[in-house]
Amino acid sequence: MADQTKLVLSNLLMKNYGVEGAISPLPGENENYLVKTENGAKFVLKVTPPGYTEEWMSSEEQIVRKPGEYVPALDLPELVHTREGRPAAELGDDGTDERPLARLFSFVGGQSFAELTPLNQHDYAQLGASLGRLSLAFASIDVPGTVRTHDWDISQMAHLRSQTAYLENQEQRDIADRALILWSSAAQPYLDQLPQQLIHGDINDENILFEDRKLSGLLDFSDCLVNPAVCELAIALAYLLLDTPAPLQSGAEVVSGFHQARPLSQHELEVLFPLMVGRLAMSVLLSAQRRKLDLSRSAWFATEEKAWRALGLYVEIDPVEAADQLVEKIDMEVFIERGSDRTDLLGRRAARFSGALSLTYDEPIHFVRGRGAYLFDDRGRPYLDLYNNVPHVGHSHPRVVEAAHRQMSLLNTNTRYLFDPLYEYADRLGETLPESLQYCFFVNSGTEANELALRLARVHTCKEDLFILDHAYHGHTRQLIQISPYKFMGPGGTGKPEPWVHVLPIPDVYRGAYRKPEAAASVGEAAARLVASAGQKPAGFIAETLPSCAGQIIPPEGYFERVFRAVRSRGGVCILDEVQVGFGRVGTHFWAFERYGITPDILVLGKPIGNGHPLGAVVTTREVSESLHNAGMEFFSTFGGNPVSCAVGLAVLDVLEEEGLQANAARVGEVLLTGLRELQVEYPLIGDVRGAGLFIGMELVKDPATLEPAPVETDRLVNLLRQRRILTGIDGPYHNVIKIKPPMVLSEDDARWAVREVSEALKNVG
Repeated sequence: MADQTKLVLSNLLMKNYGVEGAISPLPGENENYLVKTENGAKFVLKVTPPGYTEEWMSSEEQIVRKPGEYVPALDLPELVHTREGRPAAELGDDGTDERPLARLFSFVGGQSFAELTPLNQHDYAQLGASLGRLSLAFASIDVPGTVRTHDWDISQMAHLRSQTAYLENQEQRDIADRALILWSSAAQPYLDQLPQQLIHGDINDENILFEDRKLSGLLDFSDCLVNPAVCELAIALAYLLLDTPAPLQSGAEVVSGFHQARPLSQHELEVLFPLMVGRLAMSVLLSAQRRKLDLSRSAWFATEEKAWRALGLYVEIDPVEAADQLVEKIDMEVFIERGSDRTDLLGRRAARFSGALSLTYDEPIHFVRGRGAYLFDDRGRPYLDLYNNVPHVGHSHPRVVEAAHRQMSLLNTNTRYLFDPLYEYADRLGETLPESLQYCFFVNSGTEANELALRLARVHTCKEDLFILDHAYHGHTRQLIQISPYKFMGPGGTGKPEPWVHVLPIPDVYRGAYRKPEAAASVGEAAARLVASAGQKPAGFIAETLPSCAGQIIPPEGYFERVFRAVRSRGGVCILDEVQVGFGRVGTHFWAFERYGITPDILVLGKPIGNGHPLGAVVTTREVSESLHNAGMEFFSTFGGNPVSCAVGLAVLDVLEEEGLQANAARVGEVLLTGLRELQVEYPLIGDVRGAGLFIGMELVKDPATLEPAPVETDRLVNLLRQRRILTGIDGPYHNVIKIKPPMVLSEDDARWAVREVSEALKNVG
C-alpha cells in the first residue's frame, strides 16, 4: 500500500469520522481497507468509484438491516455516518467532475468459508438452509434503486463472449467459450420467466463468515440487484464448491438445504447448473480483462486458478448428468427433456422406416429441444446450428410459439370461410414485395408451392417446356424430381426424364465454364443463347435465386437479367424459388432477387416462412393469377392459409422486423465470410468461400490449381465439426461444399466461435 494512499485515507478518517488507526488493504476485487484503532476497535473503509449515488447508498443501508430477521444472530456491517451525518465522505479531488466516495462500516468478525474446511455433508446442507433463509429475507426487501445492472450481473452476460479475446491460452479460450455457450443457450433465454427478487449478488467464500460452523456474518452488499431468485444460489455454488473433491455431490447438499428453506421450482433447477458455470466464466474473464488494465489489484485474481480447474471439469460434464447430481437429495425430478435411449431409437427407426430416410453424420445425434441458434441433445449438450435454415428466427422462438398457441385456441379452419388472419398475412407479405407481385396462394410446403408454380406457368402460357439449372432441387413429388437434376442425375436417378426439360449450366464462376470475374457476364449470355435456340417455346424458367444444392452458388451480376429477357421474349414466365434464401437471409435485401435488380413473374416461398410450421406460398402477378381462374379449375388446399399458419407467418414477419434480423444477417454473415476467407489463406484445402448474408458455402479442393474436389476431406471436416458441436451440411455436384445457412439469430460471437472451431477441425482433417 503506497504511503500517499495511506496518508489520504488517514486524513479522511480523522477529518470526517474522528477515527485514527492502522490501515491495511483487504482481499477482494473492491478497494476495501481494514482500520484498527489503538483501543482495539475495528472498521472497514470502502472506497467507491464515481457514479455511486446517494440513493443507492440509502437503499443499501436499508437492505443491510433485513437479513438478520431471517437468520438468527447474523452479524451485519453497520454504516458509520460522518460527523456531519452524511453516509459517505468525498475522497479528495481526482481531476474529474465526480469525486470518489469513502464509507466507513463496523467490522464483522468470524471465520471465512475457506477456514472452515474440511466441511462434511451436514455442513453443506446447513449452509444451504442458511442461504435459503437469506433468499427469503432478500425477497421481502423493496427499496429504490435495486432494479439495475452492473459488471457482475449474472443475468446479463452476453457481452462476455467477445472478451474471450483477452485469453491468450487457446485451451482456456475454448473452455470459456463452452461455458458461456451453455449459459447463453440453456439459461439466459429462460431467465425472464423465473421469479425475480432482490439478491445479494456475491455470496462467495470472502463474503460469508462463520462461528461454530454456522453462518454468522454477511459482508459486501454493493452488488445487490433485482435478478431471478435462483441466481443467488448459482453464484454461491460457483464459489463455495471451488476445490471441493466432489463438487456436485457437495452442491446437492447445499441445494437440498436451500430447497427446504426456500423451495425451488423445476424451471429454477433446470437453469441452475448453466448459471453456476456461467458465473465462473464471468469471474475468469473479468479477471483477464482487468489484468490487462491494472496489474496492481492482484487480489482480483486470487481464485482464478481454482475457477479454471472447476470450469475445465464442468464443461466436460453432460448438463443433464450435472442437473441429476445437483437434485439428488431432493424428492423432485428436473424436467430436462431427455428422450429415449439412442440405441433403442435406431432400432425402432430400422423397424419402421425405409433406409431411404437418411440420417446426418457418421454418428447420428439425438436432439430433444432447440432454442435460438442452438439444438440440445439428450444429454443437454448445446450444438451451434449453422445448417438449418427452417427455424428462420430461431428454434422455438417464443413469439412464434405463442402466436400458434393463441390462434389454435381460437379458430382453425380453411380458406372457404372468411377470417382476418388470412388477409392480414397476405397484406403484410405484399408490403415486402414489388407492386407486380401481390396475388397469393398459400399451401403447406415449398414442394407444394413449386408444384403450383409450374401449374400456373403452364396454364398462363399454354406451353409445357421448362428451362432449369443443373443440379437444382425443387421438391420431392414426381413432377418436381423431373425438374431437379440433383435428384434425377443423382444416386437412384435415371437421367433426364422428359424432352420438355432443358438443363442450363450452373452459373458458377468458381469452377464453371466462365471463371474470371471479367467474364462473369458470359455466363448469362451463354444461358440466354441456349434459351433462344431451343426448338419449343417454353412455359418458363425456374431457378433458385441462389442455388443451394448446387453448392451455395452466388450467380454473377447480370445473369438473371439476360436469362429473364430471353425467356420472356419467347413467351415464357420466370419463376424464382426462394424457399431457402428469402426473408432477409442475404442481408442486403429482404428477397434475394432484389440484389439483382429483377422481379420474377412467380415467386415461390417455403421453409423459413413458418419457422418450422408447415407453410408455403406462391406470390404472382394479377395476369398469371387470373389465368388459373379463367381456366375454370378451382384451387384449394385443405390446410393452406389456415388461421394458425397465417398467425405463425405474421409472427415471423414481426420478429424479423422488431429484432432487426435482416441487418443481423448482413453483419454476422460478414464476420463468417471474413473469418473463413482468412482460414482460406492458411489452409489450401479451402478452394473458395462465397456467400451473401447468412447463405455461405466453403468449397474444399485437393489442388487449388486444378480444383480437384475433396469430398472425403469435406465429409471428414463436417464430422469433426459435429464432434466439436458445430452443425454443418454438405452439398454441391462433387459433394465438396460445406453449406452454412443458420437461423437468423446467429450472433457475431457465435460466428467467431464457429470460425475458431473450423480452424481447429481443419488441423485434423488430413
